[in-house]
Amino acid sequence: MYSFLAFGFVFFDRLAISFLFPFMQEEMNLTNTDLGLLSSVLALAWALSGAVVGAYSDRKGIRKPILLVAIILFSLCSAISGLVTTFLTLLVFRLIMGLAEGPILPLSQYLMAEASSPKRRGFNMGILQGSAAGLLGAVVAPVVLVGLAEYYGWRHAFVLSLIPGLIIAFLVWRFVKPDDAVTSERKHIQKEKVSFIDLLKYRNILVCALISCAYLSWFVVLVSFTPTFLVKQRLLEPSNMATVMSCLGIAWVFWGAVVPAISDRIGRKVTIIVFSLVAACCPIVLMFAQGTLLLSSLVILTYTGLGCFTLFMATIPAETVPKAQLATALGLIMGFGELVGGFAAPMLAGLAADHYGLSAIMWISFFAALTAAFFAIFLKETAPIIVNKTAVLSSNNLGGI
Repeated sequence: MYSFLAFGFVFFDRLAISFLFPFMQEEMNLTNTDLGLLSSVLALAWALSGAVVGAYSDRKGIRKPILLVAIILFSLCSAISGLVTTFLTLLVFRLIMGLAEGPILPLSQYLMAEASSPKRRGFNMGILQGSAAGLLGAVVAPVVLVGLAEYYGWRHAFVLSLIPGLIIAFLVWRFVKPDDAVTSERKHIQKEKVSFIDLLKYRNILVCALISCAYLSWFVVLVSFTPTFLVKQRLLEPSNMATVMSCLGIAWVFWGAVVPAISDRIGRKVTIIVFSLVAACCPIVLMFAQGTLLLSSLVILTYTGLGCFTLFMATIPAETVPKAQLATALGLIMGFGELVGGFAAPMLAGLAADHYGLSAIMWISFFAALTAAFFAIFLKETAPIIVNKTAVLSSNNLGGI
């Protein structure tokens, strides 16, 4: 429950800059390139801290103190974003915020993988990574933040975001069990140290890292620029923009749980391929669907990609590598994705938007989703129901020889 809230609020804070950018842009004289750079710097920090701290937690067995410090730090940085007066200062605090947020996903998914049965692993991990982030980051955030910005100004919206962060930090401090001092698990981990190169020798880890690069490009570009695209290019009122963005959040919550649950039944590989192709349709819908009602409805149907995130960022790695290496593997995959899709892609998209128009960002997102579907072809299936069925068939065939 507390991991759910913590990771959900990570995305509340991470996406706040996208929802509030149309209000900030004129006052601070910001460009689309600036928005891309803000997203990119935060993603770079995610990549570095997620990989490094994830590996550190595997070696030392320390989780609760890291979670607690990270939640407090990124909440403070988000609030301070409302006090800045220059772009450079804003950039610095977004960088620090990214360093704090990076470790939360690997640590949270490690705890979820530990607590889940194999048959429900995909669904449970999807609830954490997909539905939590979608509910707080994409359903609640646009309505709350845009509403606050319209009535009180964008600066107050940032500052008030500190309150729920401190509440979640208190809940983690009060209710999450403390790490054991020195456990047999930690001793085992210290004997089984593994490098990033060793992990990339697993085919699924390498393929998941490549999918992460493509899918983070789809997601970060889309979520960073869609509010501005809808207001500036499609000429939607801010309230209608918030409605569409909330529909993205509804789809995120729904598909974030449903896609991994489907993968528990039919397999991880085919699920990623099919729903990535559907996700490629989302930027097309945002460009061409007419009317807020039709646009919102089609967005809910096509914004399926966040359900795939759980599979390549958490579930497949959890079914591929030993438990002692899991947080390291999760941090590595997230790190690759954030470096390419989170760091490089938004900067390039911002430049493309300033030079070729905002529609360019939607085409970038479209082709990124298609690339993710292509990489998924090379995955080795890990879903227990499919692996066990294949093993039984192979055994029967051998018995009949």
